[in-house]
Amino acid sequence: MTTPFDTLRLPVFAAPMFLVSGPDMVIAACKSGIGGAFPTPNCRTVEDLDQWMGRITDALAPGDAPWIANMITHSTNTRLAEDLRLIAEYKPPVVITALGSPRPVMETVKAYGGMVFADVISMKLARKAAEAGVDGLACVSAGAGGHTGHLTPFAFISAVRDFFEGYIAVGGGVGDGAGIAGAVAAGADFVYMGTRFLATEESMAQPAYKQMVVDAGPDDLVVSAAVTGTPASWLKASLRAAGQDPDNLGGPTERNYSSNGDPKRWRDIWAAGQGVDAVRAVEPLSQVVDQLSLEYQVAVQAFRKRTVEIA
Repeated sequence: MTTPFDTLRLPVFAAPMFLVSGPDMVIAACKSGIGGAFPTPNCRTVEDLDQWMGRITDALAPGDAPWIANMITHSTNTRLAEDLRLIAEYKPPVVITALGSPRPVMETVKAYGGMVFADVISMKLARKAAEAGVDGLACVSAGAGGHTGHLTPFAFISAVRDFFEGYIAVGGGVGDGAGIAGAVAAGADFVYMGTRFLATEESMAQPAYKQMVVDAGPDDLVVSAAVTGTPASWLKASLRAAGQDPDNLGGPTERNYSSNGDPKRWRDIWAAGQGVDAVRAVEPLSQVVDQLSLEYQVAVQAFRKRTVEIA
């Protein structure tokens, strides 16, 4: 039985990043052999989303890795029905839901044979998504950039595998090929990797944002709900540049998941995950995938050697 994942070179999805992932990144990822995702709220209008999806589908060919649409299904997303109409038209092989139940997209995606993954940050949300009948779970763990979880990747994978037989993509602090191999060895099917691709040439991030990621390490991050109302991992330097004290951010702000919401907070205050140390330069996404592939092969060979020795 064939699946959309048969064309993957590496078990990796380039995770959808708000105001960062666009058509160039998605196309480059899929052409390089990894899943390429973008969040539909990155398009300010339905017309923009129509153009993006058309451009992506026109650029990709059979044999390229699958492209992925990420949709916010929270009730504050007033554009959900219009986005779903375009999902039905352009038929992304995978749709990943976030910040809400996956149920609103299930009928539409399943009707054309697509797969539904749910972005989850806790066991409670993972169980609810599994009960909704999703094909996979994107387990966002501690160390992820942007909106982040609290469970370690290994603990999250193990706990989910107790009740879920579908696909697991895990995100959180993985920045190199050895981390990909470790996640697969722990029971994940894919790695949900965002920060490693944030500074690529195809990224829509501002040049100063890309350079800040290149210059940063894990100690340059802080997790807070004060910016968007949900715990997220932020670059301390961007908070300082915006006039905020990363050591005294205060309590959560009001949540707003609308596609039409003001993106200013995300535009001026920048997110990154704990895999940030692996980002050493601004370079083409294809070169990053080449490096990850080499690191992955080395890690797999080392693992095989060590397990043979133990046996």
